[in-house]
Amino acid sequence: MCQTLAGLWPSPDLVQTVIVSYGDGHHDAPRGDALRIDTRPLRNPPSDPAVRARMLHSTGLDPHVQAYVRATPGFERIVQRGLDHALALLALPGRRFRVDIHVTCGGGRHRSVVVAEELATRLQAAGIGVETEHRHIDRPILT
Repeated sequence: MCQTLAGLWPSPDLVQTVIVSYGDGHHDAPRGDALRIDTRPLRNPPSDPAVRARMLHSTGLDPHVQAYVRATPGFERIVQRGLDHALALLALPGRRFRVDIHVTCGGGRHRSVVVAEELATRLQAAGIGVETEHRHIDRPILT
């Protein structure tokens, strides 16, 4: 098996982590054991009257939404805490399980998507194989 990061991690080509973003308001959260990250303390783009019209037709994959969410106080703390927990689980001696991460917000279109993508980027930079799924990204904005 190919080794990266001085032999600590298997190849980044092997999926070791699956990150699922979703909206808790849809009442169909992913099931199973997972590290859960709640992004609801972050500013919700559609709730901000200054950007609401633009955000209604955007998702966390759009650069202007990413910039908005990243500029929200607490963003870095939430991402870093999730990253630290995921890396600790991945580093367990003799680990034989995939580390799933469920990232939630209210509707699953903005905050959870941005945080999930940021976590995926940072895990990949650490040599971790990651897949992401955005469960509710195409659902309508919740009121």
